[in-house]
Amino acid sequence: MRVRFAPSPTGHLHVGNARTALFNWLLARGSGGAFVLRIEDTDVERSTRESEATIEEDLRWMGLDWDEGPETGGPSGPYRQSERLHLYQSYAQELLASGAAYYCFCSAAQLDADRAAAVAEGRPALYPGTCRALSMEQAQARMAGGEQPAIRFRVPAPRDGQSDVVFYDMVRGEVRFPRDVIGDPIIVRADGHPAYNFAVVVDDALMEITHVIRGEDHISNTPRQVLLYEAMGFAPPKFAHLALVLGPDHSPLSKRHGATSVAEFRAKGYLPEAFVNYLALLGWSPRPGTPGGRAAGDDAAELLPVEELARRFSLERVGHSAGVFDEEKLAWANRHYLKMADPARIAALAVPYFQEAGVAMTPSARGLDFLAGAMVMATASVDRLNQIPARLALLFDYDASRALAQPGVADEMTADGARSVAAALAEELSNAPRLDRERFRAIANQVKTRTGQKARALFHPIRVALTGRAEGPELDLAIPAIDRGAELPEDSGLPRILGCRERAAAFLAALSGSEPRVPSPEPRVRSPEPR
Repeated sequence: MRVRFAPSPTGHLHVGNARTALFNWLLARGSGGAFVLRIEDTDVERSTRESEATIEEDLRWMGLDWDEGPETGGPSGPYRQSERLHLYQSYAQELLASGAAYYCFCSAAQLDADRAAAVAEGRPALYPGTCRALSMEQAQARMAGGEQPAIRFRVPAPRDGQSDVVFYDMVRGEVRFPRDVIGDPIIVRADGHPAYNFAVVVDDALMEITHVIRGEDHISNTPRQVLLYEAMGFAPPKFAHLALVLGPDHSPLSKRHGATSVAEFRAKGYLPEAFVNYLALLGWSPRPGTPGGRAAGDDAAELLPVEELARRFSLERVGHSAGVFDEEKLAWANRHYLKMADPARIAALAVPYFQEAGVAMTPSARGLDFLAGAMVMATASVDRLNQIPARLALLFDYDASRALAQPGVADEMTADGARSVAAALAEELSNAPRLDRERFRAIANQVKTRTGQKARALFHPIRVALTGRAEGPELDLAIPAIDRGAELPEDSGLPRILGCRERAAAFLAALSGSEPRVPSPEPRVRSPEPR
């Protein structure tokens, strides 16, 4: 088995094309076949190497590797259409010589007029065959006079009483197109560049592609391609046309639905394994009778590693109905994978998002280790990587006056019980060592004993005083993280983190309106040099 993904490098990799690439890759990897990357860059005005590089980067981010391709090489190269023009010209000349193609000298203006006349008369807007009867000698004479013709394929007349072009689609079954609605298509433009339907047939035949899996918008191209395969003596591949990816309103996925490209979902902080897992289930079910692969009450049925997706994938379970891209379901999958992921990996991936949020950091190994330890406070309650900085802002951004300015907090802290908690907390922490979970619980019990406050009346003032926020992660997680951060060495690459002792003193001072008598933090030292 040999399959291919053949994008045009004219922009970003769209979700629909990414799913096409994924289905091809899953089929190849699950069957031990070859996955070929071919760049269809004959649109000279719009194709760029920058777009090609971006598409390849997105595919690699998704974990899709290829066995043959532009830089990888392979036995069927080159793998850019712009480097295969000689092949298209050679096959076009063979079709001309056999009478299966002819030169067309019709101008764009003439073709537009013919098309308008056909529409006005209620006829199919097909090429009327103006140049079909030109002899080769007549064509050669016109070219000698300076005219530059296109080359058209001569759609053959019906044979054996078969007026339809018929092919079998592995998703849709038998598909028929009446021959009289096809028209003679251009296969080589006047500028010498091949048309899509011609180039793709030459490439797929010479690259020995056995299965062509693509979007349903290509169904109307297929009859022309089947006729071209036959005219050039090639056996057509097997075809499978995938239903389109739609937005939640069941219209084609577009910018009005939000993000539509792989790059945009990457930038929003989705993990590749979540994106691939979700994309695989758009239009394919890993088992019969469960649309989307999800059994009732069985969330885990949708969560499959890519190796398992490849093992299970088959075209027989690809549905006819369009897949609806629902970002909420993608976020659900991403939450699962964030919780499962190695915290060290998530910490490293989160660094650019901290930087974008204005947190100046270039963490060292020690700094990354600290961030990894703090990730449990974030990954349990965020959907995407770009939400992590806000969840962990309590570590790097503390301001007692701002905390008291939060709606309702200042009024609540005027109560005697709340003020007594803040005062007792600052006193208990003034000479206490840095807090871990057990020490924090001991301090909280001491404050409880001294003030008589408990439950929310105890822990809400403590939260506001030590985190600067009225809500957030569990204090058993947040407080030890704050004091671990306060002990980081200067060369950790992270901003200085104010410890709980200093925060409690600053909060009490802001509450009483006096200058804070903040205990001096221990000086940060550089990590010892390795011996």
